[in-house]
Order: sequence, then C-alpha cells, then structure tokens
Amino acid sequence: RSSDLKDVIGATVKELVDSKREYANANGGIGVDGKKWEEPMSKSERKKKEKEEKKKKMEAEAAAAAGGATNEVSAENAAKKAAKKAEAKAKKAALKAAAAAGGGGGGGKAPAAAAPAAAKAAAKKTSAAKIPPTTSLSTSKLPPHNLAINPNHSLNDRPLVALTVAVLTGAIVELNLVSDHTRPNSALGLPSGGEVVGDLAMARYIARTWSSSQSNMGQLILGADDASSQSAIDQFVDYALIMSKKDEASRIKGIAMTLNRILVNQTFVASATSITLADIALYAGLGFPSQHAAKVALNKALSGGNNNGILRWLNVLTSHPAIRQATQLAVGITGNDEAVFDEDEYTKLEPLVAGMNALEGATPGQVVTRFPPEPSGYLHVGHAKACLLNDYYARRYRGRLILRFDDTNPSKEKEEYQASIIEDLAKLGVKPDVVTFTSDYFPTIRGYAERLIEAGNAFMDDTPQEQMQQERMDRVESVHRNQTVKETMDKFKLMCSGKAEGAKWCLRAKIDMSSVNGTMRDPVLFRQNAATAHHRSGTMYKAYPTYDLACPIVDSLEGVTHALRTTEYNDRDEQYRWIQKTLDLRPTRIHSFARMNFMYTVLSKRKLTWFVENGYVTGWDDARFPTVRGVVRRGIDIGSLRNFMCSQGASRRVVNMEWNKFWAENKQEIDKRAKRFMAIDKENHVKLTVTNGPDVETRSFASADCHPKDPSIGKRIVRLAKEVLLEAVDADGIVEGEEIVLMRWGVVKITKVDGGLEGTYLPDGDFKAAKRKLSWIASVAENTPCVLTEFDNLIIKEKLEEDDKFEDNINPDTLATSDAIGDAGLKALKENDIIQLERRGYYRVDRPYVNETKPLILYMIPDGKAKAMSGLKGKLAHR
Repeated sequence: RSSDLKDVIGATVKELVDSKREYANANGGIGVDGKKWEEPMSKSERKKKEKEEKKKKMEAEAAAAAGGATNEVSAENAAKKAAKKAEAKAKKAALKAAAAAGGGGGGGKAPAAAAPAAAKAAAKKTSAAKIPPTTSLSTSKLPPHNLAINPNHSLNDRPLVALTVAVLTGAIVELNLVSDHTRPNSALGLPSGGEVVGDLAMARYIARTWSSSQSNMGQLILGADDASSQSAIDQFVDYALIMSKKDEASRIKGIAMTLNRILVNQTFVASATSITLADIALYAGLGFPSQHAAKVALNKALSGGNNNGILRWLNVLTSHPAIRQATQLAVGITGNDEAVFDEDEYTKLEPLVAGMNALEGATPGQVVTRFPPEPSGYLHVGHAKACLLNDYYARRYRGRLILRFDDTNPSKEKEEYQASIIEDLAKLGVKPDVVTFTSDYFPTIRGYAERLIEAGNAFMDDTPQEQMQQERMDRVESVHRNQTVKETMDKFKLMCSGKAEGAKWCLRAKIDMSSVNGTMRDPVLFRQNAATAHHRSGTMYKAYPTYDLACPIVDSLEGVTHALRTTEYNDRDEQYRWIQKTLDLRPTRIHSFARMNFMYTVLSKRKLTWFVENGYVTGWDDARFPTVRGVVRRGIDIGSLRNFMCSQGASRRVVNMEWNKFWAENKQEIDKRAKRFMAIDKENHVKLTVTNGPDVETRSFASADCHPKDPSIGKRIVRLAKEVLLEAVDADGIVEGEEIVLMRWGVVKITKVDGGLEGTYLPDGDFKAAKRKLSWIASVAENTPCVLTEFDNLIIKEKLEEDDKFEDNINPDTLATSDAIGDAGLKALKENDIIQLERRGYYRVDRPYVNETKPLILYMIPDGKAKAMSGLKGKLAHR
C-alpha cells in the first residue's frame, strides 16, 4: 500500500539523516559532502528561517542607528523566549516521532503515554547533536601532512579508507604517520594550520589534493569530473555509512544483496575500470577483511547462496597492493605489529631480528630495495651496514634487492672499484637479484631534465662555484634564475655538447631560494665533464647528472619501494620528493637509518686513499683498515657482522661505536667453532723436563677434543715428550714441590727449580688442586713455526673533530709480530681458518704453513676485552 511505502521511505530517510548527523558530529561538524553540516529543513521552515534572519538584521540595524544595543534585561527576555520556543519545537517533533512509531501506517495517533518518553528521547538526541567537535577546524597541533592515529583504537576504527587512498595516489610517501593515544579521532594536519578529522573526510582531502597532471588517480577515486560518476560514488559511500551502523549479519547480508546485482558484468562498484572511494568505503563497511582471519570469517558468512559477484569483488580488493599496504600501515602504528594476509608459507614472515624495525608499509612480495654505491673506492663497514640492511629487508619480505652502481662522476670512478664492490658483497653473503648502472639511464635522465626546463622548473647558471655557494647561503637568487625557457634549453644543449664555451654552465633546479632547507635553494642538477672518459660509456656523454637528480628518477623507474638512506640525507629527502613529484614519477618511500662511525677510525674515502698512497698500510685489504676486506682479513665472522649491523639498524641517532662491542659480538660466534691449539713464544720460553715422560723416539701422543665445549667438532692428537717448552712468564715463580697442570696432558709435580725445571708426571694428580694451568709444547722437530701478528688503531684520537688534521693523529705503532712454536697440528690449517691458541687468543690463518722459510702466519682477532685472556700479553694494546 502507498501508506506502507510512505512509512518505509520515511524511516529510511530518517535513518540516513541520523547517520549523516552522527558522522558530522564525529567529524568536527563537517558532513559526508565535505561541507559544514546543517539540519535538513522543509521549504516552510527554510522560509521562516530566512524571514527571522531578515527581521533580526533589521532590528540590529535599527538598534545600531539608535546609538546602542538592547539592554541586558531585554536580552535576557529574548533568550528566555528563544528557549521556550526551542522546547516547544522539540516536544512537537517528539510527538510526531511517537505518532510515526505507533501509528501502524494508518496515520493514527500515538498513545499518550508514549509522548513523554519520545519527547525525552528526542531531547536527548538533540542535546547529543549539539556536542561541540573535540578538535578545532582552524588550529591544530598537528604539523602539516602528519596523520595522527590512536593506537588504542581497534583496527576498523583506524583510517583505513584514507590510508588506502593515500597509497593509491602516492600521497603516502609524503605523510608522516603518528601514533597518538590521546586523540579520540584520527586527524590529518593541513598546510594552512588546521586539520581534517575523520576517515572519509581525510580520504576525500587526499584524493583532491594529490592529483597531478599525469597521475590523476585522486580524481578517478572521486569520479573525475563526471557528475553522474561522482553522484554514484557518493551514493555508495552514504550507503556504506548507513550499513556500517547495522549488526554484522544484517550488514553483510545487505551489502551482499546490493553488490551481487551490481557486479554481474563489472569488476568495481562505481567504475568499469578502476577502484573508487565507493569500493573502499563498502570494503570498510564489511570490516576491511584484508587479513587472513577476517577474510576466512567473511567467506564463511557468505557461503551458500549465489554470492559470486561479491566474492569475486572481495578477492580483487583483498589482493590489491594498496589495500594490503594500507592494512600494514594501520596495523604497524602500534609498533612492530605486522598484518597476516595469507596462510601459505610464502607470506609468513620470519620474526624481526633484535634491533630491527618493521619496514613501514611493506607487504610480502612487494618490497624492492636498492644498494647504490659509487664505484670510487672500496666498501667500508659503514657501507656494509647499508647493504646488509637493504639485503635483510629484501629477503625478509620476499622482495628484490637491486645493486645499482651510481656511476655519475667519471673523474672518481674506476673499473677496479666496481669489481671490488661485487667481490666484497660476495664476502658479506649479499647476492643482489639484479645489477644495474645509473649510466644506462643517462638518455632518460637527460629527457627528464629537459622536461624540467620546459616546465620552467630549471635554469642554466654560470655563476662561479664559490659565489654560488655564498649566494645559496645568503638566499640570493642567481641573475639567470628568470631566463626564458628557450635560453635555458639553448644553454643546456651547449653544455651537453662538450664545447668549451659550455663548460662554465650548469643546470640548476628552480625550487625555493628562501627555504630554510639549504638543499631546496636551487641545487645543481647537471654539469659538464668533457675531459674525462667514463669507465663504461667512454666519451659518449659530455655532461652528467648529479646524484641528487639521478637517484630519485632511477629509484622510481626501477620500481624501488623503499629507499634506505642514512640520516645525513634527511635534508635532501625534501629535495628527493620534489623531483619525483615535479616530474610526476611514481613516489618512493624513504626509510632513514643512522650511519655507523667507529672510534679511532676514519671512513672517508679520501683519507683512506691517503693512507694507501703514503704507505701506512699495505693496501685496501690491510687488516688495520675499516674496509670490508680489511675487517674480513682481520677475522670478522660474516654472521656476526650481519647481526651486529642489524642490531644497530633501528637507531636513527648517529653514534661513535666502540670497536670492542663489534669484536665482542664476533667472539661469541667464532668461539663456537674455533679449534684449540697451543703455541709457545720462540724467544721467551723455558724447558721443563718431565723425568718419567716418554722419550722422543717413542712418538707418544694424547687425544684431546678440538673444542672442549663441543666434542662433535672432533679430536686432535697432542704430542708428548720428556722435554716440553713453557712460556717464560708462566714459569716465573714456580717453586719446588708445586703441582702444575699441563693442559690436555695432566698434572706434573715440580721436583727441581735451580739449574733447570724438572718434574714428575702424576697419572692420578688432582687437576682442581693445582693453581697453574699452563699451555706447553713438546720439544720435538715436528713443531710448526708460526708468526703471530697483532694490530692497533691507525688513529690515536677517539673522535676527530672538524678542525682536526688526521695526519697529526696517526698512531706510529700499529703492527707487531712475534715468532712462535706451535704444535704439529697447525700445519694442516687452511687460509681463513679461525682457531684459538689456548691462553693467547683467537687467530685467523692469513697464510698456511708452507715450509720452514714460509711459516704459518696468524692474525690476532680482538675479542672485545680490554685485557688478554691470560698473563700472556702481546706487544700491542689488546684491542
């Protein structure tokens, strides 16, 4: 019947209005259309309001003309009248509502008893609607582009729609997500100083703001410029809001019925080709079921019946990269929590290594990192941290690692350095998925440079370098800044031609010379270098892009999702984003980490080159050098190096690290597998005659574990003899009658001290009672000659200041060697084997034993302790 239909429509309209009002209250007074919320009025009400406003205006003008305002009594009376009117209006509305609820469609009157209750309910609702917004629309503590999310809110109450739109438009890389448990609602800081509150309001703002000339995703999300598309999207957004207020079963059933009809012949709800705000809002209305558990539960609820349309749509959205990234961002706001999208092994992530943070917005299979070294020197431990972090994230998220040689400066780069970097990465256990070169993109980068020129975003400058530096510091614009596009293009082509008259010109970006960020003050993007041949392209190019221009372009083109950069680049991050945004390139997320400095160490390529060229070290692989090949030669374990670097990975604070911490981590790992041997100083030793020991001719041996803590490593034989050699420092103070332990053999009681040490082997001697437990070597011809090598820091000052000359702080004593006699088992060692000489320390085999003239060379490995493990002190400081 028409009356029944009228009631249904009335109830639906009322429910829609209530939902819109509730949304506006939670959104700082802004409605779903982005405008200030106003209560709906009938035509007669609107006319009456206009009439009242006109009357008030006339009265105000009359009062002003009379020379004063109404007195306080009049104002009080007027306020009372207004209050009575409002109360009467509320009662009338309540009676109408009660009649509608109890009339049964026949227009009958509501029972009288229901009126007071309805009036109270209406009054309560009116009161609730008048609660002021909790955040200000005009002022905000949120800095621009900061998106505050309360981590205590449930996942569905976090701004998943806004985050999805931010990912789709690329705005996400410019937003700073902030965890703020004091905020009742999520909010986005605006450049104007205000803020947008609420998920859908933020989503609309982002879509409108981050649309560009080439990437119009924001416009498409809202329906582009087509009014019918916009209306269709708005309709479904309103519908999603209404349905979100219903119980779960009704909500799922209602949305499924609606979408199954719509999605018969299309993939998305309001567009034939792309995702829109309608899809995202409805997906949120269903609980944003992107994670595995939610997806399984929803599929179960939709099982049975013909739900093919909505199930297909759900699969499309659930697997959409933007949906997954938004979910990860929302989940990760609480710390290192990570979303679980699928149950299969491929997407199961290993637990984060201690010290590491989750990669913001990373989803399995979608992460691409890059390590972009310049081939102008050998990798050092600072570079090692960068490449190991990039490798760690790429492997953990089942992504890709790109090794890209940033070969944009032919004056410094060599094929030798390029080859060494590949070798050193192999030493570190890093295997990139692809190797690329910035030089392969030179024509493309030049094309982008010309695009900047054509858009008026760059100019050519011949200001001398020192003057340019001063002008940038003083924020003075170049005299060429406002040259025409044609002038700029002509000078750019002249520079790129390699002609001498083009050598003085360089291309500069036209950004903001008044910026507080110095890197934004019109940086240099391209300069000529015609005199030096490039190590790969020869003389094909005469001008080259700077790293500042090349890096953001190639990162985008190669699909890099996360650019890991040290905090020293923080100021340049704004410039990086400006280049990508101005050139309409796919944005890349920047992940900052602190560079690693070490005490008593220089990491500058220029300074390290000086040490090599002036003969202070034997080469780039010298064990005193902080290069990768240097620390590997010193005896670093690659697993320990990775763990140490990852343990520092989360920190963004630059610190001067002590080498002792580095070596202590290393010692824990190498101790697990270092076989034990003994060696005695060749010059400073004494003989001990074990009177009941075996003669040399009998060739007697004892069996001992190669590793006392791990018998599984195997056994070694220890040569026994009547005459044994002891360290002189160990023999000092031994008295007649004292019982000592010869390690791996047994207890010997000293019977003579004067005129040479003598003693008797006690087969049943008490090991625990003996105070001295000494290393020793049988005095036999089969022993192994060894050279024990120790190192010290190249720099004597803990930290070099900016005004310090490193040449004035060079340590004159950084290398010392000692000849030693080791047991015969040392002859079987190979290069790079790690061993422990008992009571001396850990050593790496730098050169295996060849013959008497080419003895075994062992490099001492620091163990992180300030003192040696026994009284056997070396010639240099133990570090």
